[in-house]
Amino acid sequence: MAIRVTCPGCHKRFRVSDQFAGKSGPCPQCKAIIRVPTKDEEVKIHGPEGLGAGVRGVTTAKPIARIETKLSPVAAASISAATLVVLIVTAVLGHAGFFQDDGLLKSAIGLLLVSPPLVIAGYSFLRDDEDLSPYRGLALYVRAGICSAAYMALWGIYAYVAGQYLTGELWTWVYVAPPFFVVGGLAALASLDLDFGSGFFHYCFYLAVTVLLRFLAGMGWVWEIPEKRFF
Repeated sequence: MAIRVTCPGCHKRFRVSDQFAGKSGPCPQCKAIIRVPTKDEEVKIHGPEGLGAGVRGVTTAKPIARIETKLSPVAAASISAATLVVLIVTAVLGHAGFFQDDGLLKSAIGLLLVSPPLVIAGYSFLRDDEDLSPYRGLALYVRAGICSAAYMALWGIYAYVAGQYLTGELWTWVYVAPPFFVVGGLAALASLDLDFGSGFFHYCFYLAVTVLLRFLAGMGWVWEIPEKRFF
């Protein structure tokens, strides 16, 4: 029979075989030491004791309230409005030729500004609604920063690969594109504890917005190979 345990380090929940009862081992997620409780230490829930005829009583125990963590319509509208504003501002600056001079530096600064909000927005949409302890506050910001750094690094790798190996022919993307999506999905999985499917779509969301921003900035579409661009 399986025993439920929770890692004291990353709070990940697991089911382990009862043959490991009373033993300790490293968490597969964060390597913190987990001790599996014995059968005697299991929490057992007993039914209410029988009451005599005509006896009335009130249950004093209250269930633990579950904190609602779904994305509210107000938050969704705020994220959509902020994204629209960024797209409009980028389009105006791109039309004015703002990114033509020092494009590498300005592109890097732009990615640095938009990546963390995009990562957090994608996490709010794609995380598991049944997760009782989603990342919030400082923990979310730190993990979003790590994920943003990984996504930005992928843009940097793309800039190198585009200049070295891509020829502008669409068939070359069959070999170049898949590793980026796999690494992007794994980055979201590792930093935000999303499953790989959600991590894949998280990176797709980030990539779609930044590709559109790249076009609005006057740098062309991503398949139009630039000579010296960052994203």
